[in-house]
Amino acid sequence: MFLQTLLRRNHRFVEAAVELHQAGRIPANSCVLDLDAIETNTSGLCAEARRLGLTVYAMTKQIGRAPSALSAMVSGGVDGFVAVDMPCARPVVRGGHNLGHLGHLVQVPRAETDEAAEMAPDYWTVFSANKAAEAAAAARRAGRVQRLLVRVFDEGDTFYPGHEGGVSLAELPDMIDRVSRLDGADFAGLTTFPALLFDSDSGGARLTPNVETLARAADIARSHPACPQTLAINAPGTTSTEVLEMLADAGATQVEPGHGLTGTTPLHAVRDLPEQPAVLYLSEVAHVHQGVPLCFGGGLYIDPVFGDYQVRAVVAHEPSEVATPPIPVDMPDPAAIDYYAPMHPEAQRTVSEGATVIFGFRVQAFVTRNFVVGLSGVSAGRARVAGVCNGFGDEVDFGGPR
Repeated sequence: MFLQTLLRRNHRFVEAAVELHQAGRIPANSCVLDLDAIETNTSGLCAEARRLGLTVYAMTKQIGRAPSALSAMVSGGVDGFVAVDMPCARPVVRGGHNLGHLGHLVQVPRAETDEAAEMAPDYWTVFSANKAAEAAAAARRAGRVQRLLVRVFDEGDTFYPGHEGGVSLAELPDMIDRVSRLDGADFAGLTTFPALLFDSDSGGARLTPNVETLARAADIARSHPACPQTLAINAPGTTSTEVLEMLADAGATQVEPGHGLTGTTPLHAVRDLPEQPAVLYLSEVAHVHQGVPLCFGGGLYIDPVFGDYQVRAVVAHEPSEVATPPIPVDMPDPAAIDYYAPMHPEAQRTVSEGATVIFGFRVQAFVTRNFVVGLSGVSAGRARVAGVCNGFGDEVDFGGPR
């Protein structure tokens, strides 16, 4: 879905990826990042966020928490990072970066609360009084007072399946009471997810009913004696420079761009936004079976925000071939293990084993088994590999040239 935009707006990045893969510097089955573009994207978004008084916590699960990308985002001006789960928090802290938000979308498991408290997150989201008590007890043991966000919901709110959770508006006053009495925690604010979604009918973003729930929750909180002077309102989802003013007008104080920093929100697929495309998935032709070339898998998971569509990929034996027409690809069924994907070039076209295969889809590297590779110097025409990692942000040695 993003391939044509990637080729049109960041052609040099695609050429660099092909060149470095053919030189043995990038392994097949890699989520490849243009670090220059990520830093530029981040800088632009953060400038607009600061104009609107918004705090920016970057989400990095989709690009595998790569240390090089974290550093690029810090250079671009983020206030810290949001961790979708504890495996996301660890590389953030290990890299010496600020952990801005923990516990949302995934609550902190009970046995990991002491580790989480030692990470000293700015904010920690809880879905229940029990989880609030666990967070407070861990913070107390760490000699800290933890600021807690409460996730709220009401009838009619939007959840992705399996993402449900939080405190109802009817229960919110009692929840604030309970949190305010905890030794080791303060009630700091409210959150929901998703606050924004892509609207395929209009081709734009729309606020979800959750935002109205968040506004009513804020009114309830501000009437409570335990409400802080500045109430944090965390409103993540489909975040890019394009939607920041909409979120600020809706009362948000914190935003959490993820795909926005790599130019791959749904909005980026249908219009040119300030963010430049900064991520691609790279594979390699593994073998040809009865005339059908197959490329390596491992990261052939497409974030299903658009539903089914014909996936195509660029196949290039050298950078100059990036301009050749993309080839249709049969993506593995989601229930299958993606060892390979068959491709269908035109009859007169020759595709050889070892050729580079470039995809432009929405990656979610933290749920796949691919490498994550950062490239620096793309914008200056001097691209080099700035680290090869797994999806947990650990540096790995894939056995390339010495």
